[in-house]
Amino acid sequence: MDLPILLIIIIVLALIFDYINGFHDAANSIATIVSTKVLTPFQAVLWAAVWNFAAFFLAAYVIGEFKIGNTIAKSVNTDFINLEVIFAGLVAAIAWNLLTWWFGIPSSSSHTLIGGFLGAALMYALVSDYHLIAVTNPDLSIIDKLILAFKQLFTQNVVRYDKVIPIFLFIFLAPVIGSVISILITLFIVYVSKKTSPRKADSVFKKLQLVSSALFSLGHGTNDAQKVMGIIGAAIIFHHTHTLQDPVYLALDSTHQFNYFVEHYYWVPFTSFLMIALGTMSGGWKIVKTMGTRITKVTPLEGVAAETSGAITLFISEHFGIPVSTTHTITGAIIGVGLTKRVSAVRWGITVSLLWAWVLTIPISAIVAGATYLVVIFLK
Repeated sequence: MDLPILLIIIIVLALIFDYINGFHDAANSIATIVSTKVLTPFQAVLWAAVWNFAAFFLAAYVIGEFKIGNTIAKSVNTDFINLEVIFAGLVAAIAWNLLTWWFGIPSSSSHTLIGGFLGAALMYALVSDYHLIAVTNPDLSIIDKLILAFKQLFTQNVVRYDKVIPIFLFIFLAPVIGSVISILITLFIVYVSKKTSPRKADSVFKKLQLVSSALFSLGHGTNDAQKVMGIIGAAIIFHHTHTLQDPVYLALDSTHQFNYFVEHYYWVPFTSFLMIALGTMSGGWKIVKTMGTRITKVTPLEGVAAETSGAITLFISEHFGIPVSTTHTITGAIIGVGLTKRVSAVRWGITVSLLWAWVLTIPISAIVAGATYLVVIFLK
């Protein structure tokens, strides 16, 4: 089957984003295990990459479906999706990801992607409304046309709120859940091992950290690789339903369209998980420093607690098909272990800066994607 050039470009860009996501988020998986000196940075990224890719087999053959990918693909009403929208969203996501990586800010690659997708779709709807108003009301000024177009935009269901609202809520809930679980695990571990000598406990928890970091990397791969799957899926499903008018796809509802896409484009999930693993192997040393030491000092015991609580949070989100930020999750977990010592153990200045980056990620990505969409249609 011949694919349109723009669709091929989208697939390539999505996989590039997946790779960038891997090295941008590598710190999430390895920060604590590196800061506790259980593994060297090189050993840690290899360890994390193996488990990132192993997540493909967990999702495909144990869980048996890709819920998060489906959520991403269906976060925008299909009436407002086309290839230009998806292209613009990806460009915005890649730009924000590289910018935050360069400055060592552990922002969310997931929310960058979602913000870009939503922003481009909203701009597509706004431009369509403006053109319709310009045709039906040619005597109105440009300002009046824009005002009417914005009013019309708010009457349309561009965004699938049943999919998007849980994503927004988990911007705040994921770090809170990670923090609470981390506190409980830390207190439990301290209670159980209180009669163990510090030296022996340190040795045991360094070994356990290999397990906890593997679990977190498994959750990271399961969660983040599916987001790229969802974007590629949205593009390919659009191609089948609008360009090819494929009767098989047209006869299916949105959920079954995505499942059918996975069955017939199985290379997409496989490649998505592979690319994020390769990206993780590239690492992200600037962000490792922020995550591993600047939020709070972490011991092997606390590393086990943070990574285990992060993994549990990610698996919970996977069960409900809610895309969450692994960055937010592990940050909340690290804050949790810091709070078990004392409130001042957490460096709140760094934490507040991270919070601002999280809050701004979706709107900035949306604005950049909207502007990119305007450039794309102008050049087209």
